[in-house]
Amino acid sequence: MMFYYPAVFRQKEDGTYHAYFPDLAMCTAEGETLDDCINDAIEACRTWIQVELEETMDLPYVSDPEDIPMQEGDFVRTIGVTIRLYDGWDE
Repeated sequence: MMFYYPAVFRQKEDGTYHAYFPDLAMCTAEGETLDDCINDAIEACRTWIQVELEETMDLPYVSDPEDIPMQEGDFVRTIGVTIRLYDGWDE
């Protein structure tokens, strides 16, 4: 099953990148380059969703990217992850 959530990316003063998911509490990513940060964001999102599905099966609604407050220089990318659900996964 595919899940899509927006992530806000920001380049820090030292040139590295930071990202966070407004809809996924405490889900963040870091990277030396934008590509590294995107890859870290994909893994962070996947892990967050897997844990949430195992514990509560209650995922948050997805924000419209235009409704996300941002600072100057921030940009939004939608991160998609595939979670394989299997028989008995919710037991």
